[in-house]
Amino acid sequence: QVQVVESGGGLVQAGGSLRLSCAASGRTFSSYGMGWFRQAPGKEREFVAAINWSGASTRYADSVKGRFTISRANAKNMMYLQMNSLKPEDTGVYYCAADQSGGLRLGSREYEYWGQGTQVTVSS
Repeated sequence: QVQVVESGGGLVQAGGSLRLSCAASGRTFSSYGMGWFRQAPGKEREFVAAINWSGASTRYADSVKGRFTISRANAKNMMYLQMNSLKPEDTGVYYCAADQSGGLRLGSREYEYWGQGTQVTVSS
């Protein structure tokens, strides 16, 4: 079992950058696949990015490809989302999620563990 806690959200102007962090507890973090999802007001939660257990494989939503970078540091039980060239449409609550299979998962239902989320607001 793993617990995850997000941090790093905030208010930023369009074109700016933010780095989200996800801190995980548990000795088996390095075996989990990890993902970032977001939810805007009035919309469903959507996939943003995923990374496999080793960090060797990543996947991004088309809307963030080329602007966001997902990474992990297994020795520190940490995962990150570097967000550059932010747009107002990136506004939402960002969630960190963990999947026991260790692979790349794009669907929210494939993740067993979720954080509480961190708010990202991009002003125009």
